[in-house]
Amino acid sequence: MGKRSRLRKKEHQNNSKPGGRDNRDNAGWGAGYADIIKENKLFEAYYQELGLVPEGEFDQFMEAMREPLPATIRITGYKSHAKEILHCLKNKYFKEIQEVEIDGQKIEAPQPLSWYPDELAWHTNMSRKILRKSPLLEKFHQFLVSETESGNISRQEAVSMIPPLLMKIEPHHKILDMCAAPGSKTVQLIEMLHSDMDVPFPEGFVIANDVDNKRCYLLVHQAKRLNSPCIMVVNHDASCIPRLQIDTEDGQKGTLFYDRILCDVPCSGDGTMRKNIDVWKKWTTSNSLHLHGLQIRIAVRGVEQLAVGGRMVYSTCSLNPIEDEAVIATLLEKSEGALELADASVDLPGLKWMPGVTKWKLMTKEGQWYKDWSEVPANRHTQIRPTMFPPTDTEKLANMKLERCMRILPHHQNTGGFFVAVLVKNAPMPWNRRFPKLRKEQSSSSVPQPEDSPVGTPLPEMPLEDGERDGGKEAGEDSPKEAGDQTKEPNVCGPPPNKKMKRHGFKEDPFVFLTEDDPVFPPIESFYDLSPDFPKINVLTRTHEGKKRHLYMVSKELRNVMLNNSERMKCVLQVINTGVKVWSRNSDGEEFGCAFRLAQEGIYTLFPYIRSRMITVSVEDIKILLTQENPYLSKLEEDAHQQAKKMGMGSIVLKYRPDNSNPDGPQCPIELCGWRGKTSIRAFVPRNERFHYLRMLGVEVFRDKQGQGPREEEKEVKEGDGETETENGNKDVSTKQELRGENRGDEHLKGDEREGGGEILTST
Repeated sequence: MGKRSRLRKKEHQNNSKPGGRDNRDNAGWGAGYADIIKENKLFEAYYQELGLVPEGEFDQFMEAMREPLPATIRITGYKSHAKEILHCLKNKYFKEIQEVEIDGQKIEAPQPLSWYPDELAWHTNMSRKILRKSPLLEKFHQFLVSETESGNISRQEAVSMIPPLLMKIEPHHKILDMCAAPGSKTVQLIEMLHSDMDVPFPEGFVIANDVDNKRCYLLVHQAKRLNSPCIMVVNHDASCIPRLQIDTEDGQKGTLFYDRILCDVPCSGDGTMRKNIDVWKKWTTSNSLHLHGLQIRIAVRGVEQLAVGGRMVYSTCSLNPIEDEAVIATLLEKSEGALELADASVDLPGLKWMPGVTKWKLMTKEGQWYKDWSEVPANRHTQIRPTMFPPTDTEKLANMKLERCMRILPHHQNTGGFFVAVLVKNAPMPWNRRFPKLRKEQSSSSVPQPEDSPVGTPLPEMPLEDGERDGGKEAGEDSPKEAGDQTKEPNVCGPPPNKKMKRHGFKEDPFVFLTEDDPVFPPIESFYDLSPDFPKINVLTRTHEGKKRHLYMVSKELRNVMLNNSERMKCVLQVINTGVKVWSRNSDGEEFGCAFRLAQEGIYTLFPYIRSRMITVSVEDIKILLTQENPYLSKLEEDAHQQAKKMGMGSIVLKYRPDNSNPDGPQCPIELCGWRGKTSIRAFVPRNERFHYLRMLGVEVFRDKQGQGPREEEKEVKEGDGETETENGNKDVSTKQELRGENRGDEHLKGDEREGGGEILTST
């Protein structure tokens, strides 16, 4: 037996033992970590000494930390279907769950989070083991999985939902998410931009950044579920993310300053011990000491790019003051009044939290305590910095109002641990105002440096780039220079030269905006009778040469950003993905008058501009279209049948509007993409969205055991008499090639995305 075979056999034997992989269900949500003991003496000693937990509650705190974290779901609030999903959950699944008994015990139904608006977030203690013990609960689990893949429900930790709620986002806001992956908070930001579904293009946008190229694709997958034209995913180090240029309203070039910034920085994660069990054995105080400098640099870069009057929310999933209040205190001290902590105590009624602390100590992993920087020996100065301690000036400390910070403790509302603070920018940062003047006056080698510039203090570690070094618009300077172009004068103290960020990962296809007179538009405009106000300049493709496979759309403001920073995005800031697909090329479409068919993921963006190719359908029509493979026109009700008979072959919109006389039907509008064949009609809708719409229509759909095998191979099928049109169902994809806009299979229909999806569709 070879070495590999022996290792595989040994692994199989280990997994078959109690506590192994085959028995992970017995551990509930903590499955797979049975060998990790939830104990860390250093952790307990550290937090007991700091006194962050109210007196007499420390045992409850530690007991909660050892308990599995409840599962939490959030209904996407911006979609018009949110109320329908909530109604389905409350009146069907949750009611049925209350009647289920497992091993003689009644199951506790999910409960709404008291502090989340409109009952759009729920939590439950049900484990995977329990979900699999009852057919009814199994159907509930399938419902959650399907709706999650459709973008109608997000599985997200409760405390992770807090920062976006505190940002007070409005549809016109320009938003930067600095450390966005895996993307649950980014999705919330997008939802808030689209709070008014009647506006296809909100004025605002979200730029979601992450330093990890691979995690950026996970971020893309999360964001694409919401089909928004207002999101751009970029890949860069957040601590030195470059400034971007835009065209201002007066026609001049200006620097982009964000109205809202989410600064959810990398942290030690000791607040996540309930779900990340390995933190128990890996936690030491060194983790916070190593991350403190990076957290400050990211936060400083954030406030530099924040517009005056804007809000930045700083958050961590750590309870350690070194990563929390120490970073906030450093920002406030160096801002010299430009920043202030906002009072967010009334923004989330029902949320229990502890105010920020003004006194804390520092401990090394050996157990040595330091109360002040003066106590730190010289040989520790590289690991321990002055900014890790509370300010020594009591008046300055009181003016910071650190008690406005919010720390969420796990035992108060059965959540994870979390820290959040809301900063408001009242003026430009002081080094933006003064440091550029120093560079202009560097004619002699004896020019002194301002004492309060960040260069002479612990902040020189924070790279000042682009707009900061040249002052940007805040300092009244001309356009900023590119990173790395700075020349250092002899004998003059200044920031170190920028390190060029290495480019990793895939080489992305270009983003090419079409001109208004592009030859692709006339047949599209004629076929769909687009309204005159359709923004053709917002349409882009991903190729310079050859036929355009897909057409995407972005909002006007994102187009502004992309066109003004095209060169920078080639060499400095990597754009991973942006825009929503609205049309896909159909090889057979030209004979019907248009080579491009509608894409379901972009229908809500396009629909306000389409004035033809629409068929109004009823509830019964939608049921037929979503459950039958390729129904004949005669199967539609008379009204829809007559509309379809008058329409030529090609791509169509199937439109449903609520019927006030039928309160049992869906009370929200529905638009579906379809294809009108010679004698048949079909809907081009991804599998999970089919399930979603059918549930809204009162049809219970679930996968039978027979349908849980591997997916069918891609099948090429053509539109015609009794045949299906070529289509891939616009399925949300997670592979990197497809996320890069290179899904070459758009003339094919995957077996599990056809009506029925290769699975048993059971209705009750």
